[in-house]
Amino acid sequence: MASHDETPDLGELFHAAFRGLRRTWAEQLAPWEITPHQWRALMTLLRRHPDAAPCDIRLKDLAERLRIAPRSATEVVDQLEAKGLVCREPDPTDRRATLIVATEAGRQLFADISAGRRDKSTEYFSRLGAEDRAELARILAQLRD
Repeated sequence: MASHDETPDLGELFHAAFRGLRRTWAEQLAPWEITPHQWRALMTLLRRHPDAAPCDIRLKDLAERLRIAPRSATEVVDQLEAKGLVCREPDPTDRRATLIVATEAGRQLFADISAGRRDKSTEYFSRLGAEDRAELARILAQLRD
């Protein structure tokens, strides 16, 4: 009879832990009346990328980074623009192109939500001791890189 492998499936464990954290983040967005898709787009605009300054990105590049169709990105940007969180501006390097730019309200919302998410992450991971958190951070950084 073959031995039963008792090794935990790391992918399943990681996915389950991430689902728990992600659920708290989705709940956290509700007071700001922003969807996870809108948050991802705003976050993408305001994070630094090697090939673009923060806060200015073409719609097609935003769609690419979000891994969604340009039409879907247009819908998300339209929603963010209706909320006053982004605006469209002419691209100074190409008159035919338009840049998506975060407004001051968008930058403030990003800062507020980011701080709340950090707090929620701290609370979520507080179940681990300091040494375990440091080890987890080391491992996750290694997997990211």
